[in-house]
Amino acid sequence: VQLVESGGGLVQPGESLRLSCAASGSIRSIATMGWYRQAPGKERELVATITSGGSTGYADSVKGRFTISRDNIKNTVFLQMNSLKPEDTALYYCNAEVMPAYALTYVKYWGRGTQVTVSS
Repeated sequence: VQLVESGGGLVQPGESLRLSCAASGSIRSIATMGWYRQAPGKERELVATITSGGSTGYADSVKGRFTISRDNIKNTVFLQMNSLKPEDTALYYCNAEVMPAYALTYVKYWGRGTQVTVSS
């Protein structure tokens, strides 16, 4: 099972970005998917999560600006980021609770991250 993120980049304050993360491999099902971020010198923090049923949760710092969504057919999770701020600059990681085809339990997988830089 692999998670591959895309969509990061360099933007100016107030602009938008859309991150994508596709899960691939022998997958039986995926439960919760989410996005985390880690800025230089800081610990990794939760940004947003979404269950298989579509229930979402957000960090207070991104509520009203970021929207998480998923495509259960394509095993993909998205993060629409609007009104970006310099403090949103970080390496963004995708996370998913995956039940591999050969197992009956969920395993947490991580992507390698995609860089988001917000700077004027």
